Amino acid sequence: MSTRRRPSREGPPDGTSSNGQPDTMDDSKHDRSPLRISPASRSPFLPTRLELLLLSIYPATLVLGSIFSIISPTTRNTPYSATTQSHPVDVAPSYFATKKNVFNVYFVKKGWAWTTGAVLLFFFTHPSLGPPMRPTLTVRRFRGLLRWALVTLAWILVTQWCFGPPLIDTLFRFTGGQCELVRDPESRDAMSDTREYLTAATCKIAGGAWKGGHDISGHVFLLILGSMLLWFEILPPVTRAEGLRDGRRIVMDDGKVRTAAAEAMAENAYPVGERDMGVGVKAALAVMGLSWWMLLMTAAFFHTWFEKFTGLLVAWITIWAVYFLPRGVPVLRAIIGMPGL
Repeated sequence: MSTRRRPSREGPPDGTSSNGQPDTMDDSKHDRSPLRISPASRSPFLPTRLELLLLSIYPATLVLGSIFSIISPTTRNTPYSATTQSHPVDVAPSYFATKKNVFNVYFVKKGWAWTTGAVLLFFFTHPSLGPPMRPTLTVRRFRGLLRWALVTLAWILVTQWCFGPPLIDTLFRFTGGQCELVRDPESRDAMSDTREYLTAATCKIAGGAWKGGHDISGHVFLLILGSMLLWFEILPPVTRAEGLRDGRRIVMDDGKVRTAAAEAMAENAYPVGERDMGVGVKAALAVMGLSWWMLLMTAAFFHTWFEKFTGLLVAWITIWAVYFLPRGVPVLRAIIGMPGL
C-alpha cells in the first residue's frame, strides 16, 4: 500500500521558491519568535521608545523650570548671584530658592545615600532578584550591585574625588575659574594676591568665592543620575511593558541582534512574583518622586541654562555606559548583566 507524499513547506536549499524565483518573503512574518527581528531594527545602544520617553522627562523638567524662572515676575525681578548660583537669602523668591531649605540640606546634599538605600532595599526585598529579606548573594543581586558600584564610581569621580580634585572642579579651573578671597575688606584689597585652591570646598572653608569658570550643576547631575539608576533597575523586573524589558535589543555572542526576551527565555530569567510592588519599589518611587521635585526647583531657582545642561549630559553619559553599552557588548553584559535578566 503506497502512501502519498505531503508537499514540503520548505523551499529549495538555494533560497528560491518552487517556481524558480527568488524567495523574498520575510521569515519574521511567519515566525513571531523573539529570536528573530528585522534587520532594520534599532541599534542595541539606543533606547526603546518607552525608555526614550522616560529619559525625556529630565530635559523637559529642566526646560519647564527654566521657563518658569523667566515668566515668573517675582523670580525674574529678584537679584541673582552668578557666584553662588542662587538668589540672595534675604530676597529669595521662594522657600525652595534658598540653599538652606530642609529638602536641600537633608535630601539633595545627602542624595546618594538616599539613592543607595533605596536601590539596596529593592535588591534585597524584591523576589525577582532572590529570596526576599535574605542576604543571599544571587547572580542577579551581584550584577545589580556591580552596576550600582559603577554608577557610584562615576558619582565619586565627578563630584567627590578624581585622583585629586573632582571633575567638576577640574573643569571649572580649566575654563578659567579660581578662588577669590572675599570674606573681609583686607582680602578684597589684596585680590591681586588671591590664593588658589584646588576645590570649591577648600575655597569656601577659607572664606573665598569660587568664580570665573564653568560650573557643572552638581545638583542636576546627582538628582538625574540617582533617579535614572532607580528607574532602570526597578522597571524591567516589575513590568512586562514592551520596550522596558522584552523590547530591548542585545547583541548575542554570535553577533546577531535579538530581543532581550530571547536571552530571558534561554536563562528562564523571569521568576515568579516579579510584579510584586514591595517595600523596595515603593521606597524607590518615593526617592524618585522627591528627586524630580527638587530637580524642578533647581531648574527654576539655581544655575544657568548651560550649567544645567552639562549636568544632564554627564548623567546621561554615565547611564548610557552602564545600562546601554552592555546590550551591544556581550563580554561586558556577561559581567554586569542587565536589569530584569
